[in-house]
Amino acid sequence: MLKNSAHDDSKSVPRAHDLLWISGLDALVAEQPFPAWVSAEWLERAPVVIRRETVENVAWLPVGLRGKTRSERFKALLSAEAVTKHISPELLVRTEAWNIHSQYKIFPAVEALANMAAAMNALGLDWGPTGSVGFALASGLPVLREDSDLDLVIRTNAPFCTPQCELLQSVCASSACRIDLQIDTGYGGFAFAEWISGRKTVLLKTGIGPFLTADPWAYEDNHRPAAGSAS
Repeated sequence: MLKNSAHDDSKSVPRAHDLLWISGLDALVAEQPFPAWVSAEWLERAPVVIRRETVENVAWLPVGLRGKTRSERFKALLSAEAVTKHISPELLVRTEAWNIHSQYKIFPAVEALANMAAAMNALGLDWGPTGSVGFALASGLPVLREDSDLDLVIRTNAPFCTPQCELLQSVCASSACRIDLQIDTGYGGFAFAEWISGRKTVLLKTGIGPFLTADPWAYEDNHRPAAGSAS
């Protein structure tokens, strides 16, 4: 785990994909009973991740819990006062976490992350690893597999310029592993692959559900539910 106080986003407001360590299991509430793998011992080491869901009471944060396997996932609400540590995907890039946990470079997804870092930084945008790679690099827990994808997020409140878009396409195409790149506009998140596919609209996932939109950066366009979509 990144232990130094300089390696902590605790003064920042948690956003989707950020990882949080919590004071204990009693800080969580859920609609369903907690599965057996969710234990106080596990949560001493494992962070929870901020989910994209609008919660009216700001005292509670929407989070997802993950275990050691892909099938172990659970959603809950977390008392905001119970956060003891906060690490964002961007912080993992700034600290070059793949060098801190260099044992994970044997996995193609982490090797790909290390190899693309310089090019991604050249974009001048906030970005970082999410999913299993982000979880492993932040916590040190052994959740990676040989076939793990590299999940990434870029957070930008404006559309890409042409050189940025071309560089992103090149980085994704040259990677040795599958990359799932999500773009967070501030209103929600969408898949970069869908954006460059030539479709007239993309599916923007927001805190109140998914929306089809031609402009994921336009607030007024992103409050109409996508026909037939489930939240």
